[in-house]
Amino acid sequence: MLHLFLDNRPWFRPKSRGYGTGLPIAWQGWVLMAAHIALITGVAVLLQGRPIAMTIAVLVAVLAPMPIYRVRTEGGWRWR
Repeated sequence: MLHLFLDNRPWFRPKSRGYGTGLPIAWQGWVLMAAHIALITGVAVLLQGRPIAMTIAVLVAVLAPMPIYRVRTEGGWRWR
């Protein structure tokens, strides 16, 4: 099962315009994106009454998987 995550095939297409990752093209990309959304939502719900802690935690949750998105984008990230 681990070999499914260790292959070098891209999980995302690049954005057609701008900088960054577009939509997933592999099931691993869809799983990563769903987990990322769930993580951000979970952090926001758990820290609902603490706005400063929630802001910091959500920012960390948003930025943490960005290296994975970048490495797994077909052709990498560059301005288009």
